[in-house]
Amino acid sequence: MKLYTKTGDNGQTGLIGGTRVAKNDIRIEAYGTVDELNSFIGLLTTYEIPEIDLVFLRQIQNILFTIGSHLATDISKVKLLQESVLNSNSITQIELEIDRLDSILPNLTSFILPGGSQPSAMSHVCRTITRRAERRIFDMKVIYEIDNQILVYLNRLSDYFFAFSRYLNQITDCEEICWKKQN
Repeated sequence: MKLYTKTGDNGQTGLIGGTRVAKNDIRIEAYGTVDELNSFIGLLTTYEIPEIDLVFLRQIQNILFTIGSHLATDISKVKLLQESVLNSNSITQIELEIDRLDSILPNLTSFILPGGSQPSAMSHVCRTITRRAERRIFDMKVIYEIDNQILVYLNRLSDYFFAFSRYLNQITDCEEICWKKQN
């Protein structure tokens, strides 16, 4: 099987189910942003991070792949595959992980600016891409039927990346950068 198919040379691509859409269609924008997020999480995993956290990040990557396939399926043409359905336990798992991280972090006393250690800054990049993916999927939901649990999951995921960024600064002995009000 060749990597290039030439079927997208005229600015269209195929959805699961065979429907052809423009490459700037909201569906493509939505699952493309999820794919971009997945790539940045892959970059985040290249930093020195505890094994327990690497395992959780890989779990997130797999869930994002599931979400991407859900978004890429034209359910007016084909039934959504079981592999494209978000596991109902996914939201609970991410909430438990946020709680775990939050329990070992100091209380917030101010707004935090992205930065500190390199892995913490990368976690903030993942947080902001998650928010963009959430916005694109919300735009898509206005037109197409989408499982609302996907939006709930992404909302929690951005919270996770915020907590994770703080945790990464803590374990690397980097000070958090606090927002300073302008006078």
